[in-house]
Amino acid sequence: MIPHFQTGLDRLLADPALRRPLAGRRVALLAHPASVTTTLDHALDALAALPEIRLTAAFGPQHGLRGDKQDNMMESPDFRDPRHGIPVFSLYGEVRRPTPAMLDSFDVLLVDLQDLGCRIYTFITTLRYVLEAAAAHGKSVWLLDRPNPAGRPVEGLTLRAGWESFVGAGAMPMRHGLTLGELGHWFIAALQLDVDYRVIEMQGWQPDAAPGHGWPLGERAWINPSPNAPNLGMARAYAGTVMLEGSTLSEGRGTTRPLELFGAPDLDARAVLAEMQVLAPDWLAGCALRDCWFEPTFHKHAGQLCHGLHIHAETPHYDHTTFRPWRLQSLAFKAIRRLWPDYPLWRDFPYEYEHERLAIDLINGSPLLREWVDDPAAQAADLDALSATDEAAWIEERRPFLRY
Repeated sequence: MIPHFQTGLDRLLADPALRRPLAGRRVALLAHPASVTTTLDHALDALAALPEIRLTAAFGPQHGLRGDKQDNMMESPDFRDPRHGIPVFSLYGEVRRPTPAMLDSFDVLLVDLQDLGCRIYTFITTLRYVLEAAAAHGKSVWLLDRPNPAGRPVEGLTLRAGWESFVGAGAMPMRHGLTLGELGHWFIAALQLDVDYRVIEMQGWQPDAAPGHGWPLGERAWINPSPNAPNLGMARAYAGTVMLEGSTLSEGRGTTRPLELFGAPDLDARAVLAEMQVLAPDWLAGCALRDCWFEPTFHKHAGQLCHGLHIHAETPHYDHTTFRPWRLQSLAFKAIRRLWPDYPLWRDFPYEYEHERLAIDLINGSPLLREWVDDPAAQAADLDALSATDEAAWIEERRPFLRY
């Protein structure tokens, strides 16, 4: 009996006909710790066990093939896999793009990466770079598709021209609502790439179905695609909470609930929540906000007691149709700025090797969000109108690329 839901990897492993075009070709795999089968075997081991697959190399994105790097901007080295005896190249170490020598190691690259559905999540930038390199060197790319756990909703400002970076792969809003396979097709069209690209699609993915709304709850174990992506609630909130990386507030790194909560030692979280409720009560819908205390063990405010808010985007508090994490987090920034106009909100440090532009601007793909927060005269309706235009345009632009 074929299970109701299957990832692209599951289908490739189960169907010899899908694998037939790989026979006699050198195959490489780009993967991370969440690249597993339904029985939780890693893709590298599962593919290596197939006699007709000749694995000649593997690649790891940010945080590594094994997810060994806990913090952001920690590079992974190349190494030789001790079990399979093949080179494992890092695409977040000496280089971000595959080099000609790396490309010489394979004919077909299988890409099996669990994404979070957010523009800033660097696996989609790695996909763009891989597609560009494959187009330039005549290599094939097969994308083994996986769910977008945040589902189909679209939210946020579109990245502006000239703001592309490793956390900004292209002109899409923060929450793009596509699977990685669909995004590959969009990249190819947007960048006008001539590349042999194939998506092994999922079977039975229902992005609008409750209670998962993108994630097959009850059918799949959650495995962290990166070390600070511990659960589905984080994946849902991430398109908003990721902006905290550009702020002086803790995003909960160094706690067991990173990127679901935020706070600081000098914050009055209850006052912030009350101000948010005054400014734009509609932007708080679809989740529960609970004030809490936490002490990060590392990262920002390590060892200091922080007062903050925890965003609960899980049952019974979650409403998929009304939850808007990007607006929610933007509103929190605005509330802090209104309560304490001189609060040092924006963190000034080199973010993803960018030294000239503020991290909050790099994350948002323009200065527009920060300028809205810092402008005392700017209202919630102003940001809503600006982003709604971008969101409507993206919904139309992405329509031809939807496969499910």
